[in-house]
Amino acid sequence: MRLALNPLVCLLLLLTPFAAHGQTPQPPDFTKTVINENGLVGELYRPTTPGRHPAVLVVGGSEGGIKGSAPIARRLAQQGYTALAIAYFDLPGLPDKMELLPLEYFDKALDRLEADPSVDRRKVAVMGASKGGEAALIIGSRRKDVRAVIAGVPSNVMWQGFSFKAQVDTSTWSVGGKPTAFVPYDTSKPFISVLDFYQRSRAFEGRYPDAAIPVERIRGPVLLVAGEADQMWPSADMARAVAARLKARNFRYPVTLLTYADAGHAAFGPPAPANTPGLSFMFKLGGTEAGNLAARQQSWDATLALLAKTLK
Repeated sequence: MRLALNPLVCLLLLLTPFAAHGQTPQPPDFTKTVINENGLVGELYRPTTPGRHPAVLVVGGSEGGIKGSAPIARRLAQQGYTALAIAYFDLPGLPDKMELLPLEYFDKALDRLEADPSVDRRKVAVMGASKGGEAALIIGSRRKDVRAVIAGVPSNVMWQGFSFKAQVDTSTWSVGGKPTAFVPYDTSKPFISVLDFYQRSRAFEGRYPDAAIPVERIRGPVLLVAGEADQMWPSADMARAVAARLKARNFRYPVTLLTYADAGHAAFGPPAPANTPGLSFMFKLGGTEAGNLAARQQSWDATLALLAKTLK
């Protein structure tokens, strides 16, 4: 199945939290190491304070690179966390299609993060947004060592893969070289928008129960953030589905669901001024400027509070 999307829609698939613009530069309280080893591609940010630190693996959205994850990792390093912003798609050395991406890749990333001398390997969390929110929930469900999961504008299921270059008819993800269960896309009607596409495709979920992310296997608190006005995919409905599954399975850790009526796909990410380059474009993904800014501030505060309580 080929997604025939124009360049604007391709850009809309990106969730890129932007660094603050126009603010006084902060002191260099972290170091950055480019990672390109053992098949891993990413950027590792370490606090400059001595000792071992709690750590966070940060997964970006469907841009697949580190445009979305690196700004978050930098902000986390400033808060005293070693953070690995991991790329997983569409960069040199990585797959060029979002198709059968090996979940073992994220295992390798977590192992690399935990092996770093700056990390207290007993205190590790995973964070992701958009497609990275889907990934973060999957990673947390697979790893016993993940102490908390923060998923911004996420999915509750594993979706069919996609590419802007070629047809993809199988899962986004794989384990042991085999596709995971996935929900396929509804191509029975003309393409109207990405949001409509996912809303229609969600009707297939009941036919593919194994595609639901087994979030009840996560071994720590879960924070879910979504915008009710999301114009990319129905993140609020999918976040509620995650929370409902956890409740139905008597999940024993705290679950926090934050949804914002006036925010869209930009509801999650480090706070930034409205005049930040590129951020105004993100507001086109649903919600109002004020609503998105408020959602980002509140959800970021909740993120830091959860990490501090769980890891520190």
